[in-house]
Amino acid sequence: MKSYRSSTWFGKKDKMGLIYRSWMKNQGMPEDMFDGRPVIGICNTWSELTPCNAHLRDIAESVRRGVLEAGGFPLEFPIMSLGETLMKPTAMLFRNLASMDAEESIRGNPIDGVVLLTGCDKTTPSTLMGAASVDLPTIVVPGGPMLNGKYHGQDIGSGTSVWKLTEELKKGEITYDEYAEVESCMSRSPGHCMTMGTASTMACMVEALGMSLSGGAAIPAVDSRRKRLAQLSGRRIVEMVKEDLKISKILTRDAFENAIKLNAAVGGSSNFIIHLTAIAGRMGVPLNLDDFDDIGSKMPLLVNLMPSGKFLMEDFYYAGGLPAVIKQMQSVLKMDTLTVSGKTHAENIADKGINYNKEVIYEFEQPIIQEAGITVLKGNLAINGAVIKPSAATPGLMQHRGRAVVFENIEDYHARVDDPDLDIDETCVMVLKTVGPVGYPGMPEVGNMTLPKKLLDKGVTDMVRISDGRMSGTAYGTVILHVSPESAIGGNLALVENGDMIELDVANKRIHLEVSDEELALRRSNWVPSIPAATRGYVNLYVNHVQQADKGADLDFLVGGSGSTVTRDSH
Repeated sequence: MKSYRSSTWFGKKDKMGLIYRSWMKNQGMPEDMFDGRPVIGICNTWSELTPCNAHLRDIAESVRRGVLEAGGFPLEFPIMSLGETLMKPTAMLFRNLASMDAEESIRGNPIDGVVLLTGCDKTTPSTLMGAASVDLPTIVVPGGPMLNGKYHGQDIGSGTSVWKLTEELKKGEITYDEYAEVESCMSRSPGHCMTMGTASTMACMVEALGMSLSGGAAIPAVDSRRKRLAQLSGRRIVEMVKEDLKISKILTRDAFENAIKLNAAVGGSSNFIIHLTAIAGRMGVPLNLDDFDDIGSKMPLLVNLMPSGKFLMEDFYYAGGLPAVIKQMQSVLKMDTLTVSGKTHAENIADKGINYNKEVIYEFEQPIIQEAGITVLKGNLAINGAVIKPSAATPGLMQHRGRAVVFENIEDYHARVDDPDLDIDETCVMVLKTVGPVGYPGMPEVGNMTLPKKLLDKGVTDMVRISDGRMSGTAYGTVILHVSPESAIGGNLALVENGDMIELDVANKRIHLEVSDEELALRRSNWVPSIPAATRGYVNLYVNHVQQADKGADLDFLVGGSGSTVTRDSH
């Protein structure tokens, strides 16, 4: 029998072998489980504090069955779970911490291959970042989206409908009782957001990268085929170990380019950029902000899902899911890239990729939008770049010049945005500072600022908004995000004052503050940095080591990987 990594634990015929095997046997494991078969770690992000992942215990059992069927030894372990809906100040603050948890749990234990159980936004990139730094055979099993929300005879989408209905409540168009009723109507089954928010985007991302079995991204969480996928993934990871099919053989530059193009096609979240860049950094694959523009900005939008369109993930699955999009996009993809199935994308979709609903998935030659990928903006306001999601923006605002209305931090915004005396109209540009990686800290999803009530009352539905933060993948609007360098470390965003004129020109990829270099230099000489957010613990470590948004907001000392070798025993 082939000798695997786990044999350096369980295969020893000495004191350490006795220790490693004996304590495991207190769980009732028979002797033959230690006979040299592949040990498969099931990395579970289950938590009741992460509602999107609360069903992953069941999914883990399906994976376990598959591993046992294939002759493997399944061992489930938990890592820190990140729930976007509950965790303060933002789950993004802890993405890198969870990645460290995943990395060290995988490296430090007798694991030959790992299955990552993911769902809510940050659980996918964090586990994949950690696993990438170890480089063992790895497969991702996404938890799947919720069923479509149903409210008063209409489909409603998690997240997207929150922003829409909140504006309607603010304008007095619905009552609070109606607003409260939405809570149960919108979240009516296990699973993550069923819009093309960041969770759905991450599920599509791992399938596009080749890190999950074909067709799995869009299966609803409660559909029996989700458990089938998990069981098949359990079988497949055992074979991957036998084939020594490591992450590094799958996560190549070509795989990252495919993911960028497919993200444009599905109308994926702008958060995709932050996470994909961080994963590439762990793999040592060169990927920078300009690549997302060069590779993705000219790609068409094919999937008609909220927030860029009309439908939801359940509809996307019935229409053919990501395989149907890959087939439409195959002329511009690297179809010979290897996937966890052991086959290429071309082989995976050879007998799949049928589009069953052309209202949901459009054809490549007749897209919803011809050029819809994330656009990177640069200028004196964002020297290292900022991003905008054109498919979720208002076409008439893509070229705009307006007067800045500045909010120095999130507290300032909440205190003044609905003040009737706020000097603002629909032509203005809302600017929010100090919400970047260092400033908040953690770069929260607050960039899609709700418009002032007095403008909503006038019927204004969108304005240009700029910040160094992020926005939910479920959100929409003409929102410029990820401004780098951020304001908290002295980026030019920190120097914007009320009344400054700002020019947005998406076609020419430009964001410009109409203030002279001399005036900016004078303002900088008077600028006072904000007080550090924390002086102890992980948050202090994060603030001192987090990279800027254009680098993926990973911690500088985590870039790259340490591999899977551990040479010293514990006793």
